Amino acid sequence: MNRHLLGVVAAGLTVALSAGGCGKGSSSSDDSDGKSIKFVAAIYDEKAQPYWDALIKKFESKNSGYKVNLEMVDWTQMDAKVKTYVQTKQVPDVLNYNAFSDFARDGLVYKASEVVSPATLGDFTPTFVEQAKYNGEQYGIPFISSARLLFYNKPLFAKAGITGPPKTWNEVRANAEKIKKAGAIGYGLPLGPEEAQVEFYSWAMNNGGGWVDASGKWAINQKANVDTLAFLKDLNKSGLTQPNPESTDRKTVFNQFAQGRIGMSIGGPFTKAGFIEPVTKNLDFGVAPLPSRSGNEHNTPGVMDVLVAFKKAGGKNKDAIKKFLDFVYQKENTSKFLTTEGFLPVTRSAGDALSADPYMKQFVDALPASRFAPTSNPAWSAVAGAVKQDLGASVADDDPKKVLDKIQETAEKAG
Repeated sequence: MNRHLLGVVAAGLTVALSAGGCGKGSSSSDDSDGKSIKFVAAIYDEKAQPYWDALIKKFESKNSGYKVNLEMVDWTQMDAKVKTYVQTKQVPDVLNYNAFSDFARDGLVYKASEVVSPATLGDFTPTFVEQAKYNGEQYGIPFISSARLLFYNKPLFAKAGITGPPKTWNEVRANAEKIKKAGAIGYGLPLGPEEAQVEFYSWAMNNGGGWVDASGKWAINQKANVDTLAFLKDLNKSGLTQPNPESTDRKTVFNQFAQGRIGMSIGGPFTKAGFIEPVTKNLDFGVAPLPSRSGNEHNTPGVMDVLVAFKKAGGKNKDAIKKFLDFVYQKENTSKFLTTEGFLPVTRSAGDALSADPYMKQFVDALPASRFAPTSNPAWSAVAGAVKQDLGASVADDDPKKVLDKIQETAEKAG
């Protein structure tokens, strides 16, 4: 979920699928031996590769003759990498990503039921199964999830004379002004091309906005969204955010948060272990519901990353993929990844223990009522890519309405 895209974005995926000459139902001409597969895994933080290295070693020791070739890709490069994989017909066998429906639309990936056992398939929480479907069929294999809440630095709040977290946008602005007077940055706004779509959605959904209207039609340039960006732009232009939010990612924001230089920012369950503790181990911070314009609602965005399995070599890779994925989703393996990385579960078997941790429980409790981006729409990859590339400019120098109009055009063309 470190989604800091450099230059080439997922918006190019739809073009790549046609420009690369990929026919329906075939994503690669790779001549697989049926027992060796390539797995591209996302780098969530420095703990990800050691986890996968150990798991793959264990898998290979228990499945003689089978081999998993691991490639780790940082989220800052993932969208561009995926575009290249598809365009050059060099897709991996298994991909850890945040989109799937455009692959499913073009017949490039297996249905989930083809590459995981019924027992594994039945362990997924229904909420995530629904998010993993395209045209009523499950193609995405839920991997990890998270929700978003507001983090606030308690020592900075005390120094600024603030007694509690904000519930309204007016309170966000007022608190940010007090924090600025106390010598720090009021709100950390990561709208760089890493995960701008989630930051924006966190605010827009709490102003009656979002990606689509009640009928499911794209409504990216609706007035509520324009007003949301106008509010964020005002925070920036008033000097209440860090400089250059359009090029800032979450790790940078929370590095400064942990140092006591930023008072508030939106984060997920992974933020504590992944971003805060490596800088300041015992930072005194609080977590609260997301503020809304009215203060009467506090909506939470849910995020899910998936694994997808690509069709290759006439289906000869299917058996090896299934063996590997069923191994990945064994309770002890998924639980270890969740604990290590600080994510929320997508399976029933891995979920119970997390609620025993008071910090994690806040996010677990928020997840059932959270709202998700329209990932089952094949146009979502193009939309998310355009948001990552262009949205940040709306709080810098560009007009918010014009920026959203451009993204709306991308959605309509891709959809």
